[in-house]
Amino acid sequence: MISEPSRYYAVELQALPPRIGQIRRIVAAHLRHWQLDDLVDPVELGVTELLTNVHRHAQPDKECTVELELLLDRLTVSVRDNDPRIPVASETPAEELWGGPDALATSGRGLAIVGALSDSWGVRPGGVSGKVVWFTLTAPPCAGGPAVTGAEAGLGFGLMPLAPVVSYGRLAGVPLSTPAEAPALAASGARA
Repeated sequence: MISEPSRYYAVELQALPPRIGQIRRIVAAHLRHWQLDDLVDPVELGVTELLTNVHRHAQPDKECTVELELLLDRLTVSVRDNDPRIPVASETPAEELWGGPDALATSGRGLAIVGALSDSWGVRPGGVSGKVVWFTLTAPPCAGGPAVTGAEAGLGFGLMPLAPVVSYGRLAGVPLSTPAEAPALAASGARA
C-alpha cells in the first residue's frame, strides 16, 4: 500500500493580499514542474479563495500554511490556519455562481467556488490549534512520473491497445518521504 506522497510542497505565509498573488504564482510553478498544467487554473482559483478566507476571517492572526500533495492520481490542496472556527459554505448552487444573481457578489462565495471546481473538499478541525480546509482534484495520467507505454507495457507482440497504457513510476532521484522526515533527509544527505 502506497501511503507516501509522490510529490509534496508546503509554504508558510501571512495571508495578506500581496502574498496571496505570490503564492498563486509559486503554486502554479510547482504544478507546471510536476507536469500538472491542466490543474493550474482550478488550483490557483481554489488557493486564492481559501487564502482570501484566511485574510478576511481568521483570528487571532493571518498565519497559514498552503500544502500541495500529489498521491498517484489525486492532488490534495490544503490551507491550515490558527482559527478553530469552522467555515460554512454558501447555499448558492454551482450553476448560479457563474451566471446567476450572485455572479457579481464580492464575498460569501469562496467555499461554494471551491466545491464547484474540485472533486471533493472539506474541513479538518484541529481543536484550539486551528483547522485545515482542503480540496482534491484528479491529476491527469502519468502526472509526476514517467509513463510506461507500448512494448514497455508488454505490448511488443504487434498488438495495439485501444487507448495508451499508462502506469506510474517513482521519479528518479526524488526521495519519497513524509514531510516530517524531509529535513532529516536533507541534513543527512540521504538519497532514495
